[in-house]
Amino acid sequence: MSENPLKSRPAPRKAPKQARSLATVEAIVEAAARILEERGHEAFSTNAVAERAGVSVGSLYQYFPRKDALIGALILRETSRLVEEAESAADQPTGKEALSALILPCVEQQLRRPALARLLDFEEARLPLDAATEQVKMRFFELTRATLLRPDLPAQTDMDVASRDVVAIIKGMVDAAGEHGDEDKRQLARRVERAVLGYLNSG
Repeated sequence: MSENPLKSRPAPRKAPKQARSLATVEAIVEAAARILEERGHEAFSTNAVAERAGVSVGSLYQYFPRKDALIGALILRETSRLVEEAESAADQPTGKEALSALILPCVEQQLRRPALARLLDFEEARLPLDAATEQVKMRFFELTRATLLRPDLPAQTDMDVASRDVVAIIKGMVDAAGEHGDEDKRQLARRVERAVLGYLNSG
């Protein structure tokens, strides 16, 4: 029985293992990112990506059978980078500092390449999560939950609900700031932190 396309994002055709293959895949994914942020979704095609990456279309199809698989790989790359930076929250001495360490990578990712971030927000809502991206997002949730358990932050009645709400507050404010063209990442990070602390204090 064929798989329902609405239930899973097209996955890469094969995983690169050798250094040369890894470099090729990264070149393809970065080419996709640059086309999306510079020319928009209308100009996004496998032919355009292959040309920008300096590879043949056949080489691209070895790794990405469809455009959605390529976009999925780009979403996974950006999400993984964000969570890798947010891992520093676990090393912070206080809950408030850990909260700042969670928020700042989200702000920096949105404002570093705002056009790309906005397009990927749209694509992420359109495409179902694949297992790898879902796992990375779960790690961010776990980091958030561990942060909210810090003794210097206000105790919450339901930690899972509070963690989901905090993730939603961060994402909502950061995405909105990106849409409005905000550029001051420190100011935005402070606004998000105030909103999160206000929520935690209200519980």
